[in-house]
Amino acid sequence: MNKIIIWHNTRCRKSREGLAMAEKIRQERNIAIEIRKYLDNPPSVEELKNVLKMLEIKPIDLVRVKEAIWKENFKGKDLTDAQIIEAMAKFPKLIERPVVIYKNKAVLGRPAENVEKLF
Repeated sequence: MNKIIIWHNTRCRKSREGLAMAEKIRQERNIAIEIRKYLDNPPSVEELKNVLKMLEIKPIDLVRVKEAIWKENFKGKDLTDAQIIEAMAKFPKLIERPVVIYKNKAVLGRPAENVEKLF
């Protein structure tokens, strides 16, 4: 079954805007939606690798580099892609949001209009 999956943070305005766009598309196209609160249910290293392939970006491009966790623990270090992915798996707050997935494609829902590119 095809469904829209969104990695969502309820406290983030941009994530809520991305979810609203996904909900609009869900209603228009009668597609199921799965909302994953990724801070409570973090993606695994393997899931992150798959999403990065779908997004067609480097791991560092999915990192919220202004987060305190990044600044305090990782900023200025020469990290491999694998180490960056491990950091996101261990500290999901570092993951840029929202990530919206449909079939074998994904987008960052910033701005929310990016979600429409999946369809």
